[in-house]
Amino acid sequence: MLRYALLVLTMLVVASAPVRAQQPAATMYVNPQCSCCQGHANYLREQGFKITVKETHDMSLIRKQHGVPEKLEGCHIMIIGGYVVEGHVPAAPIKKLLAERPKIKGISLPGMPDGSPGMTGRKTEPFTIYEISDGAPKVFAVE
Repeated sequence: MLRYALLVLTMLVVASAPVRAQQPAATMYVNPQCSCCQGHANYLREQGFKITVKETHDMSLIRKQHGVPEKLEGCHIMIIGGYVVEGHVPAAPIKKLLAERPKIKGISLPGMPDGSPGMTGRKTEPFTIYEISDGAPKVFAVE
């Protein structure tokens, strides 16, 4: 009887646990000499993403193939769910992108802002994440 009660209790605990949304697998292209990219990949893994990191010296070619304008370039480029994610974008805007599925190429946090996921330093201002599309960049989210 005790064994049955423990089984029922265990099932209730498991059933009531929050379910982490399954994210599509992602490929992150990084420059082999860059160390902060691995920090961003690790951060995203902690947020439930499955990240494969590929080192390459062809970052410009990959960005060109995916339509990332120079002014929106970040540190590395990730392909996930048919979208481009450029730079140290926090998890929330990526999850928003994947949930809403807008008709854009992807999103970008240009540059390498201090305090962004994977970067050292302190965050001193909100991060502006831009849409990557054929038109002029528009704000996608502010973190």
